[in-house]
Amino acid sequence: MAVPVLPGPVGDPSEGPSVLLGPGAADLIEETGIDLLGVAELRRMTGAVGEVAEVPVPVGTATNPSLRLALLVGVGAARPVDLRRAGAALARAVRDRDAVATSIPAVAPDGPDVPGEKALEAFVAGTMLGSFGFHWRSSGPEHTPVRRVVIATPPGSLDADQPALARAVAIGGAGWRARMLATVPSNLKNPAWLAGQAEEIAEAAGLEVRVWDEKALESEGFGGIVGVGKGSATPPRLIRLDYRPSGTSTRAIKKLPHLVLVGKGITFDTGGLSIKPGPSMVSMKRDMTGGAVVLATMAALADLGCPIRVTGLVPAAENAVSGSALRPGDVIRHWGGRTTEVTNTDAEGRLVLADALAYAAAELEPTVLVDVATLTGAMKVALGQQVGGFFATDDTLAAALSEAGETAGEPLWRFPLYAGYEERLASKVADADNAAGNPGAITAALFLQHFTGGLPWAHLDIASVGDVEKELHEWTVGPSGFGARLLLTWLGQAEPLAGIHHD
Repeated sequence: MAVPVLPGPVGDPSEGPSVLLGPGAADLIEETGIDLLGVAELRRMTGAVGEVAEVPVPVGTATNPSLRLALLVGVGAARPVDLRRAGAALARAVRDRDAVATSIPAVAPDGPDVPGEKALEAFVAGTMLGSFGFHWRSSGPEHTPVRRVVIATPPGSLDADQPALARAVAIGGAGWRARMLATVPSNLKNPAWLAGQAEEIAEAAGLEVRVWDEKALESEGFGGIVGVGKGSATPPRLIRLDYRPSGTSTRAIKKLPHLVLVGKGITFDTGGLSIKPGPSMVSMKRDMTGGAVVLATMAALADLGCPIRVTGLVPAAENAVSGSALRPGDVIRHWGGRTTEVTNTDAEGRLVLADALAYAAAELEPTVLVDVATLTGAMKVALGQQVGGFFATDDTLAAALSEAGETAGEPLWRFPLYAGYEERLASKVADADNAAGNPGAITAALFLQHFTGGLPWAHLDIASVGDVEKELHEWTVGPSGFGARLLLTWLGQAEPLAGIHHD
């Protein structure tokens, strides 16, 4: 059992305890006969978020003979961000156990600023993602997540909490799915495998699915996807998933706003003939994180009751080295006719995204376009590894994404689409150069903007947060899967596209 621990009142320590125990503590003290407050003070707990103290209960209790461990878990100020981090700390503390019961979400102040469902959502996401693990070891996993988490709720609130719990599990599960897809090694994960995953998602979630193979891509003019993928023994794919709100008539569906999500799906990136240094290539199985985020988001839309139409596109290719690979100086023709001179084959993500964006803008009649990609190293230089970058042509769209990121624990920082750098895209032989130089994140965004048809558009460059180098709160070492939670937090609202206008 896990009990929340909060910081005590500020003042003279001689006037009261240094920490406070949350709901359920009194019952646990009575059952076990252990002075848990005394233990917390002996361990010098402060109530800071993420603190964990273990208290063995060797023989259980009269009412719970299987109880073997009591946990004291710091929750700080009990804000959603604190409860998310407390959930992750709890998850790590109870790995390999059968079950844990906790009242941690109940400690949050329930009010208009922090409704109870937000606290529950944050705790569940933290607990799920703090448990994440992936292995291909012959001996089995080093650790397994706790098999069951029981959340104690105030009397009479169980029925009211069920929809919030289902939403929380859907959002946390999407984060897990995105992280898992990005972590799968690329000797399995190629474009065809990713398309197979999309087909499984479509069947389970009631989505429509279409996959273009290399012949269809060639014949329909997707020159960016074909060009990047032609150097690989595993040919490229374009994946399309379509979500429609259930219970909506065909006529009503046509009147709904339509969002198109585009996710970069480079299943491995050698850099092509502009080859990456060896150390920089090691983590490139995760260069399809944007595609993983889109697939995970699409899979969870029905569970959240998303009220708008959403289409997900994942241009998937492997950027490999071979005699048929793109060469520096080649010119490719994208879907719709715009041409690009490829002066750096390691700037391949924008080439596949350009095709998908152009197709979406011209053929799908979207209200809003949003793309997600681990696109530029420049973003990592600018922001470090805890904040993602984004660009947007509409202030309302930018505000919605930024707010959703803060709520979900996937923060974003907005960058300018500064037109003064547009001239750096110039090519002597094509409409644009794919490697326009610094400032790299901005010139990449300007390159993509030409394919959006003037629609309201946001570009999430998550290269800064694509990898996690050491465990931190709900983030586990390896590919992060950053972005699914923020997109679902946004799309789970009653009117996610309200106020966004196409000039």
